[in-house]
Amino acid sequence: MNKKLKDILFQNKVVILFILLCVGATIASKQPLTFVIPELFTRIARNSFIVLSLIIPVIAGMGLNFGIVIGAMSAQIALFLTTYWGLTGFGGFLVTAALATPFSVLFGYLVGKLFNHMKGSEMIGGLVLGYFAEGIYQFIFLFVFGGIIPMVNTKLMIPTGVGVKNTIDLKDTVKYALDNVPMLTILEVGFYLFLIGTVCSLAFKLAKKQENNWKKTGSTVAAAVVIYGISFIGPVERFLSADRLLLLSAVELCCLLTVIVQAAQFVKAKLAAKSEEGGEPFNTKKALGYIAAAAVVYGLTYIPALYKVLIMVKLPVMTYLCIAALCVFNNVLLKTRLGQNMRTVGQSRAVANASGINVDRTRIIAMIFSTVLASWGQLIFLQNVGTLSTYGAHTQVGQFAIAALLVGGASVQKATNKQALLGIVLFHTLFIVSPLAGKELFGDPVIGEYFRVFVSYGVIAMALAMHAWKKAVKPTEESEEKEENNEGVHPMAG
Repeated sequence: MNKKLKDILFQNKVVILFILLCVGATIASKQPLTFVIPELFTRIARNSFIVLSLIIPVIAGMGLNFGIVIGAMSAQIALFLTTYWGLTGFGGFLVTAALATPFSVLFGYLVGKLFNHMKGSEMIGGLVLGYFAEGIYQFIFLFVFGGIIPMVNTKLMIPTGVGVKNTIDLKDTVKYALDNVPMLTILEVGFYLFLIGTVCSLAFKLAKKQENNWKKTGSTVAAAVVIYGISFIGPVERFLSADRLLLLSAVELCCLLTVIVQAAQFVKAKLAAKSEEGGEPFNTKKALGYIAAAAVVYGLTYIPALYKVLIMVKLPVMTYLCIAALCVFNNVLLKTRLGQNMRTVGQSRAVANASGINVDRTRIIAMIFSTVLASWGQLIFLQNVGTLSTYGAHTQVGQFAIAALLVGGASVQKATNKQALLGIVLFHTLFIVSPLAGKELFGDPVIGEYFRVFVSYGVIAMALAMHAWKKAVKPTEESEEKEENNEGVHPMAG
């Protein structure tokens, strides 16, 4: 218990420290929240996916994956090729993601194979491997493109025709390709995918002669049809035609959905009681608590200062849905057999091996997942930024993503979605306000820049130092526990 308590206190201290730093720097910067909060939500949309891609290797016991920079490189290779081919819009973005996937699968497999030969040193191995991959990446962009593979494009290639320009403008290709997907399109595609999935599920069950709850399936399909039908109502259609959602509207919708869900659960419980089907009893106090919380949150939106902030923030719906989908994927993965194997491997490779788990294979799969997700995260980042810095966009991906994860209270041994998202909020809040605070306090914004770079490196160094300290202390603690357990036991006992 003491050890767990120390870990919890340490993690909370890190989070509390950065909360205080963020609050202090925000006050010192003298910037209104109407500037800080919109910029923060933009950065959350850009960076969350790639930070969340770090969680799976941590669970599998491979530590902080500095090798995600290789996933970012694969994304940039694919993006350059699709830009050269002239693919644009959301379709071009999907093709780029599809092209980046086999690259990142291959690279993730190779990285995983390498890490299996250097167990216990994956983090330093990933860091060095990133530098090695940087050399290959530059060779491809400086010599292969245009030199070995003929390419003629004055906008992408340097005047000699060999090598790619330092900066590629994505304005006419995939800039905001994901961010600009209208909510109506998302609803339509989601509806048809749901119908296809339902039909496939029914066909599979009929082919396998499995039982199906037709009543439940029918009610679910009917609900989906009703929701889709509502989108044809004029005001609703106009609302859904937008690609951005006001934060105020998002808060109001969440409050409304909370009330609707609780009311639906109440009706479901009453119908189950009448039909004597049983089921879980309806928790009235808990439901009223959720409704009261929703009412309080909705009431807070009428505070003028908060209202001004809420109407300033516009959320790219599709991007945030992708982030939410990855959070769900991480949680669902842990409930599968593969996820449980990863957790077991992360806790003890010896126990996992004794349990019949293929440790090396599980670690390789974890690394493939992380590399693929990192490549997609880099594409989300680049389509939001709108430019590709050919030789620099990937260089600090691993450093900043890992620092954000650690700031949220994660460690080398444990990481969750909540810690990742909290870390993104704190780390990027500090990133936004620290140069402005440096300018106000010292008359020089460069001091703020130095501070946030120091923070990113300092957090990583502190986490690695704590990890090394824990590894050194662990054998001593185990021997002390054995001695305590052996006290009072006769030498000849047993």
